[in-house]
Amino acid sequence: MASEDGRPAGVLRPAPQHALWRWATPQAETVLASRDLGAILRFYRAVHGLNQTQLGQMLGYDKTYISLFERGKRRLDDVESRRRVAERLQLPPHVLGVTDPADTDHRAMLQFGESTVRLAEIARQSGHASEAVAELWPLVARLEARVEDGHTEREALRLLARARVGLGVALGNVLPEERLHTAARWTAKSLQVARHFGDDAFTSYVLRMHGNELRKAGLRGAAVDRLRHATSLAPDRTCRAAALPLLGRAAGELGAFGLFDSVMRECDMLLEQTEHTSLFNPFALHEIRLRGLLATGRADVAIHLVETSPLPSTTVAPQWRVIEAVTVGHVQLLAGDPKGAAQSLSAAVQESVRQRLPHQLQRVIRTAGHRLPDVRGEAELALDRIREEMAA
Repeated sequence: MASEDGRPAGVLRPAPQHALWRWATPQAETVLASRDLGAILRFYRAVHGLNQTQLGQMLGYDKTYISLFERGKRRLDDVESRRRVAERLQLPPHVLGVTDPADTDHRAMLQFGESTVRLAEIARQSGHASEAVAELWPLVARLEARVEDGHTEREALRLLARARVGLGVALGNVLPEERLHTAARWTAKSLQVARHFGDDAFTSYVLRMHGNELRKAGLRGAAVDRLRHATSLAPDRTCRAAALPLLGRAAGELGAFGLFDSVMRECDMLLEQTEHTSLFNPFALHEIRLRGLLATGRADVAIHLVETSPLPSTTVAPQWRVIEAVTVGHVQLLAGDPKGAAQSLSAAVQESVRQRLPHQLQRVIRTAGHRLPDVRGEAELALDRIREEMAA
């Protein structure tokens, strides 16, 4: 008698915690690429701690058959048998040489998912983080359902890790400060999977995005730890340039004077050696330097530098203009220029409303304080409206 999922009655399904990463490792990728049934069965048994008798019960074969399959002494030629084995091992059918509608759907889902993640990232960097969240929610839910069902081959897990990171970062743009821990939790969900890939560039990417969300959530020590790890894993200058600005910002907020200065020196050096991006460019690094100088007690240096702000280039993401305007407003207040500060902060409020950036509105409120009550009131009203929309 068979169970509802097609397995013989009484045969337990492998535990989900094993399924989460079993096909994510480089070793698994090599085994699956071989399309060798014997190697796949041996790997499956090793991961789940099964003997040949137990695997035979799961697949509906005698132990002797499993032994013959694993030693290459017997082939499994008929399509239906291969399809059944693929289903019970929770593998895409094409791994065992079967191409059918289910496998076509699987491949189409992966292609659709890759496009969704890329488009969501473009939307977020273009100042449309809410749209990115709306696109990524259903993709993450669908992929997590597949993982829960045991479909945990490497390509699907990698896509899920990227989608979770993208969702967390997009949420980090649209959530107010008191809810930013939610964004950090989503990025954290990708760490366990990423560490099994054996891909330093990908692990560095996940660590740096998670570290930045930890910083925004106020967990600065943990943020610096993750970002230093991300930087150490970076396999080339491009990956290192992606991690260093975030490490610099976290080090500044932590008050780590020496680390902040060393990171910014390296950033200046790499500006001449790597391609500029939406994060790694003179405009963004200028803002990071200003905020870090303020956080490490060097307001006088920040006041001097604010007059030499570089012009934003086409690589600067729209939200960076808001971030920079708030920081410049803060420096202007410290320099005794309330009129200039009010102009900078009011511009930040207007753009924060347009891009729906509640966290930046909260920065404006703190910066304006009692010295710029009109700007503070404008920001508070805008923040209340966004909160009401989110609650609805």
